[in-house]
Amino acid sequence: MLFEEIYENYFKDVFRLCLSLTKNEENAEDLAQETFVKALSALDTFDGSKDIRAWLFTISKNTFYSECRKKKWIADGEVPEDIPSSEQDFLEVISDKESAVKIHKYLHEMKEPYKEVFHLRVFGELEFEEIGSIFGKSASWARVTFYRAKNEIKKYMSENGEI
Repeated sequence: MLFEEIYENYFKDVFRLCLSLTKNEENAEDLAQETFVKALSALDTFDGSKDIRAWLFTISKNTFYSECRKKKWIADGEVPEDIPSSEQDFLEVISDKESAVKIHKYLHEMKEPYKEVFHLRVFGELEFEEIGSIFGKSASWARVTFYRAKNEIKKYMSENGEI
């Protein structure tokens, strides 16, 4: 597949992920462009064993985290203020800015694939079918993995007196 085709086929998905991370269209556009610049320079290292969208999402996420560290967004609390959830009490807890920062710190330490699945579902706003296909698994696998990740976060929050 030519790089042009990759860009045309996946830019919207990468941009949506970047927008969910940055909460700002201009920053999302910059992050998406940076993702494709990095992907172009590393295209020869892509072996095709994973879905190319997952590879691009990983580049986006890592680029975002690098920017966060450079600009000290996380330390300054300039992270997204809430994480969508299907459960209202969980949403109320994590919509608090201080709790959101704690959750983002915990997410950074969370093991794969829980971290990635949670991130793709919540920040990337992807359907379980899409997440499953990125990992080469079923939608049910993605649902279960997301549920377990959410429970890990709830447990962490309750242990720290947040819930």
